[in-house]
Amino acid sequence: MNKINKIYIGYPPFESDRGVALLSQNRQFQWFKSPTYIYPVVPATAATMIKNAGYEVAFIDAIARNMNSYQWYQYLDENTPDLLFFEVKTPVIYKAWKIANTLKEKYPKTIVVIGGDHITAMPEETMQNCKVDYLLCGGDYDFLLLNLIEYLNGKGELEKGIYYRENGIIKNTGMFELRHDLKTLPFIDRDLTDWKRYAYDNGNFKRIPGTYIMAGRDCWHHRCTFCSWTGIYTNFRVRTAENVVDEIEFLYNKYNIKEIMDDTGCFPIKKWLNDFCNIMIERKLNKKVNLDCNMRFGSVNEEEYRLMKKAGFRFLLFGLESASQNTLDKLKKGNKAEEILPSCKAAAEAGLSPHITVMLGYPWETEEDIEKTYELTKKLLLKGYAKTMQATIIIPYPGTELFNQCKADNLLLTENWEDYDMRQAIMKTEVGEQKIKEWIQKLYNLSFTPRFLAHKILSIRDLDDIKYYLRAFKKVSKGHLKDFA
Repeated sequence: MNKINKIYIGYPPFESDRGVALLSQNRQFQWFKSPTYIYPVVPATAATMIKNAGYEVAFIDAIARNMNSYQWYQYLDENTPDLLFFEVKTPVIYKAWKIANTLKEKYPKTIVVIGGDHITAMPEETMQNCKVDYLLCGGDYDFLLLNLIEYLNGKGELEKGIYYRENGIIKNTGMFELRHDLKTLPFIDRDLTDWKRYAYDNGNFKRIPGTYIMAGRDCWHHRCTFCSWTGIYTNFRVRTAENVVDEIEFLYNKYNIKEIMDDTGCFPIKKWLNDFCNIMIERKLNKKVNLDCNMRFGSVNEEEYRLMKKAGFRFLLFGLESASQNTLDKLKKGNKAEEILPSCKAAAEAGLSPHITVMLGYPWETEEDIEKTYELTKKLLLKGYAKTMQATIIIPYPGTELFNQCKADNLLLTENWEDYDMRQAIMKTEVGEQKIKEWIQKLYNLSFTPRFLAHKILSIRDLDDIKYYLRAFKKVSKGHLKDFA
């Protein structure tokens, strides 16, 4: 076998008249009319690790670069790699199979490798439907990709979690194991991974340029039945608080990053959170960088919210999902509906900016349940406790407990994976898809009520605020409302 040295990591152009694929660093997939580009932390980490190991790496995200298929294949014609890796999700898996087959036809010597939550859930399906060479299962595909490259160059044995072919027979190395030490990870080479392409056109960032990091993989709660990442991160691991602050300091000093989103499924809490905040304050980074993170209602108290604000936190993303306790219990959210309002209020009163995500379309919910969720969301937004909101249709992704429940109870309307893009109801409901979409429209229309707009105007403190609200208005008016029209 020839030496594997020239490596390509990125995303192919998944072209569609539905919009731009929100594929990178995302637990739920959507097509967006108004595109958002999220910095892909794990693929970027893979590129950095492989470069540091002495290999030639190209990081080309065709989606963020707005490259069409012709331009992408033209690039590959001129820069044909020895190995090409990309990540895929359920709604674009058919497109991924076609891309893999085209790659093997055009560049038969190039080794094609795919990772992601869909192939982790259903690896045999992808091996049988396209000519991909290897599949990397689980969330640590940065470690696995480097391991595969070293193996192909005659160094060591394959780790668990890798599918391959041998004499036409599909084989694998066993169930993936998340035993890699996150403290050994290098800081991502942001120049190699084209960080500026993701630094500006992102609705989460108030101050730009911004970027993403991950303190841990993935969520310490790790029980939500609908989350596609529960299948690829089967246990929670976290870096040290000091190591994460070191990276933040590095990003500020080298790139003048003004806002950082930590995309751990839920930010670490208790002693870890307190240590992290105190180190940020000691180093005076709290005066230089805004921090954003995912958080859970009821997981921190009022004093901790105030400490987070002092440490530089600004934006907290909460998964509200539903105001029905029955729904929260079925989803295994682990929190009480009555905790939502006081927890959100406490965060807002501490000076933080809570963002809430809402999902509709549960098989067991009535229209009264939906109305209850709408009224709670309305109260949070109009009282100024939640600053922004996102609403979608819940999707039971393969590999999740929710998907398995729906299969067992005959609740799936379709297993055409292209339909799993949060545009339509996938599960049978008594409410019906049209009503669900109407309620989503009503939720987004709350952003245009006089009281909500008054809160925004009164909260303006500087030019960054004005620019941020204009970007948010554009996302809602030209994007989300059209996405569910």
